[in-house]
Amino acid sequence: MEDFNSETDSDYTSYWRDWFVSSRGNEYFCEIDEDYLTDRFNLTGLNTEVPYYQYALDLVTDVFDLDADDDLREQIEKSARHLYGLVHARYIVTTRGLAKMLDKYKKCDFGKCPRVLCDGHALLPMGQADIPNMSTVKLYCPKCEDIYNPKSSRHASIDGAYFGTSFHSILFQVYPALNPEKSMRRYEPRIYGFKVHAAAALARWQDGMREDLSARLAEYDINHRFIEESDSDDDDAYDYGEEIVPPRARR
Repeated sequence: MEDFNSETDSDYTSYWRDWFVSSRGNEYFCEIDEDYLTDRFNLTGLNTEVPYYQYALDLVTDVFDLDADDDLREQIEKSARHLYGLVHARYIVTTRGLAKMLDKYKKCDFGKCPRVLCDGHALLPMGQADIPNMSTVKLYCPKCEDIYNPKSSRHASIDGAYFGTSFHSILFQVYPALNPEKSMRRYEPRIYGFKVHAAAALARWQDGMREDLSARLAEYDINHRFIEESDSDDDDAYDYGEEIVPPRARR
């Protein structure tokens, strides 16, 4: 993210949120309303998660007036970005936050799905964890219902907790008409124009599962043989639909 450059303290504090949202790499964020930031109820618990919490809050709410040296100012700036991200995750699931993110979604500000069969459907940012520093932000496609990594390295470094795990699902609960129809189209592998036979694909999968099972049994020193590997006299009887008669029952 670009550093904030200003010549006066008044410039530094008056436009912090505008600068943050408009900075390169922060395009996924929406601007949080000031009245939401000044309501202490919305910030419950964040004072224990953010260093220099009060100074960071003052900076985000444009009332910062501390005469700090460069090192301290840098630490407060870092805490302010972290605080804004944590509050952002709470704000975007409110009515006004959803409306702002919906507007960005409609304009494809978060990018388009790279899957060919999704026809460039718009994406939504999401986190894989609600706890900070667990994973970076991902992009969710509501059409194929899969997630992808952001293309830009600037976006790929954003903490996923700044968007949370529930935002994208809540958005389509509030605006169900926007939930796209799921496509029946799937890629079908072909050889010279002919579809690969389904039975052959199934056989390959079964062989792979069989090898995996043998390997897992070997890890526990379990001696196991498949029917085809048996040395008994009844090997020829193992045909589909044929009942095996025990030797004592034969006459």
